[in-house]
Amino acid sequence: MAYDFQTIEKKWQHTWETGGTFNADADPGREKFYCLEMFPYPSGALHMGHLRNYSIGDMMTRFLWKKGLNVLHPIGFDAFGMPAENAAIKSNTPAAEWTWHNIEHMTEQLKRMGCSYDWRRRVETCNPDYYKWTQWIFLQFLKKGLAYRKNSPVNWCESCATVLANEQVINDGRCWRCDTPVVKRNLEQWFLRITDYAQELLDDLDNLPGWPERVKIMQRNWIGRSEGARLSFRETSTGEEIETYTTRFDTIFGVTFLALAAEHPFVEKIMSISPKADEIGEFVKRCAAQSSIERSAAGEEKEGIFTGLRAVNPVTGEDFPILIANYVLMDYGTGAVMGVPAHDQRDFDFARKYGIPVKPVINPPDGEILDGETMTEAFEGDGITCNSGHFDGLPTARAIPEMIEWGVEKGLCEKEINFRIRDWLISRQRYWGAPIPIVYCDECGAVPVPEEELPVLLPESVKPSAGGASPLASDEEWINAPCPKCGRPGKREADTMDTFICSSWYFFRYCSPRNDKEVFSKEEAAYWMPVDQYIGGIEHACLHLIYARFFTKFFADLGLSKAREPFTNLLTQGMVIKDGAKMSKSLGNVVDPDEIISKYGADTARLFILFAAPPGNDLDWSEQGVEGAHRFLNRVWRLVEENLDLLKDASGAPLIPMKDLKEPRLREMKRRIHAAIDAVTRDIDVEKQFNTAVARLMELLNALHQFRPETPEEKVLFREGADALLACLNPFCPHVTEELWELSGHGEPLAMLPWPEAEEEALKADTVTVVIQINGKVRERADFPAGLAGDELKQRALELPGVARRLEGMEIVKIIAVPDRLVNVVVKG
Repeated sequence: MAYDFQTIEKKWQHTWETGGTFNADADPGREKFYCLEMFPYPSGALHMGHLRNYSIGDMMTRFLWKKGLNVLHPIGFDAFGMPAENAAIKSNTPAAEWTWHNIEHMTEQLKRMGCSYDWRRRVETCNPDYYKWTQWIFLQFLKKGLAYRKNSPVNWCESCATVLANEQVINDGRCWRCDTPVVKRNLEQWFLRITDYAQELLDDLDNLPGWPERVKIMQRNWIGRSEGARLSFRETSTGEEIETYTTRFDTIFGVTFLALAAEHPFVEKIMSISPKADEIGEFVKRCAAQSSIERSAAGEEKEGIFTGLRAVNPVTGEDFPILIANYVLMDYGTGAVMGVPAHDQRDFDFARKYGIPVKPVINPPDGEILDGETMTEAFEGDGITCNSGHFDGLPTARAIPEMIEWGVEKGLCEKEINFRIRDWLISRQRYWGAPIPIVYCDECGAVPVPEEELPVLLPESVKPSAGGASPLASDEEWINAPCPKCGRPGKREADTMDTFICSSWYFFRYCSPRNDKEVFSKEEAAYWMPVDQYIGGIEHACLHLIYARFFTKFFADLGLSKAREPFTNLLTQGMVIKDGAKMSKSLGNVVDPDEIISKYGADTARLFILFAAPPGNDLDWSEQGVEGAHRFLNRVWRLVEENLDLLKDASGAPLIPMKDLKEPRLREMKRRIHAAIDAVTRDIDVEKQFNTAVARLMELLNALHQFRPETPEEKVLFREGADALLACLNPFCPHVTEELWELSGHGEPLAMLPWPEAEEEALKADTVTVVIQINGKVRERADFPAGLAGDELKQRALELPGVARRLEGMEIVKIIAVPDRLVNVVVKG
């Protein structure tokens, strides 16, 4: 009987789905485990990155079910976004139709993989039943003063024709989605005050021991807490106070210019009074055309323009020029920088370019005296304060806090903690997203849509366009709506929400996905949350993972959940690469999962992906590796299929404990079986090294093929080994192992049977290799029976011919014995 994987896989997938095998319900009497992979965007088809992500999560879920836990393992679709709009424009297909078709196709692909999802809980973020609650969450932010609207310079992608959050500008100022250079625009936009949670987001990273340190470092850097001083410089002709923030108040005596961002509010006043207004205006336009990354990157050229105005140092009383500089950003700090060229390399490069004095106020700790005229680079390290009045001679570690305290006492500055993270810009000028539930009224202003009128539905008649305006604004029937407050004519907000809003809370919705009365059931969330194991790519470290933490803390503050962190453990899987590069349609190195599953079966695809590399490493795709995995499963099939009569005959006999086995060959086989169980359990549960778990099962298979059972005792042992192999392989390759389990005479399916336990006695070796030392130097190694007492071990070691020969004529001072490991003979003479 051949291994007919197509028939077998369809059979068991049907069995699991119709029987609700993996459906999970809250049960306070059972220990829960919430295992979750990041849900996919319904782009049309799964790719190998998806297959890897979901194979890891499914293997872990199946293992945990067998360990007796009540496992929640849901799936859904992150279904709003630009690709649907682009497809609608390209093919003249409604975005909703394109998306729902892809959702159903990808659902079938996931089922073909044999994924153990609770399909009752599937959510789609484009479903009104879901985005009704996304809109409700926005209104809660608004009620709490955490959602607000303002006109500000924003990141604009010309290709996507929409705004991007700071976190979505990557790779030297390019769009995270399409890699187009990002520019700046001024628009009226909606923001969420994530900065109100910045300190907690930072502090609570220390409470996440189950997260990779790399991800926590990335988040710490993105949040970017700094302690410093806020102070103002007065412009001499207008008396305008220009605020700055610095972490190095100890350099205040070295300020020789003030640099403003092109977007700084004072720039407009400068242009109204400066004879250089046209020249300044052109410079400001050039800055606006550059991305934030281009303007602030260390290697980029620093450009500026003198304004003709001057500012006064509040500490020294000296005045110096005010310039507008391209490397100063309004996004960070106050949009004004006090220039200290002696101690900041960007300021130094800028000062040398524009002939601005360099004044050292810190000398290196080795005693070198810096000269601003001859310096070739800024000294940015810690040192000894100089040219700073009565603070001269202080080391930097003392100078910073003491000078800030002095500045506060004198009224020259205020202590301030700052964060690099900025409020989350959530407005998008696109159609296929959750509408923002706001109506604008000439009398009442921005009015929230009442909760009982949610959801604000997306109109299906709108045709997305490639232009920059929100497509919703063109739908007269939709855009015009009465003011919820006064009833006068109003207009709906035409922007939609950033799709990362939708993915910031979906893991809560899985707890009660059909609840139409509330965003999610507090009782269900209290049982299931937080997610115990979250699995996804590290590229989401400073986008989705920060936003999800923010939403979770907000829900806790609303009293909706006790959890303040969404994910207890995080596994970031590596990429799937082929021919030395990440799989990509543009590179032509994509492998279609459907083709692999059709040719080799889902079990083979899963096995290869889990065996080819540790989960955190990149995986090199190899057709030979896939064929190797398929050969292994065929060998497993033959092992059982060729011994069915033997296995059935031995099915009624009880297992034989290790203590009752006398023959060394049988004891060794028993030990191999239980060593494999023990090691595979540890590899999955503790080490998360799934590739080594598979390797151990391959070794067990080899041992079973070599074992030739003839006696009744041997047949029972063979069955024990075959059962252990199938049980431990089941989470990796569920279809073939279920089929072989059934064929070999077992009644109950493997999926919910307990995970095998290693017999302690069987893990103990019959013999151990002991090292014999003389005066600490290794002289012999010998095999002795395991468990010898210290005195007997010493005696046997001394009786070894080689040891006895080396000890001739020597006086033994003492003998140290470590049972099963070492004997050290201390001698003299």
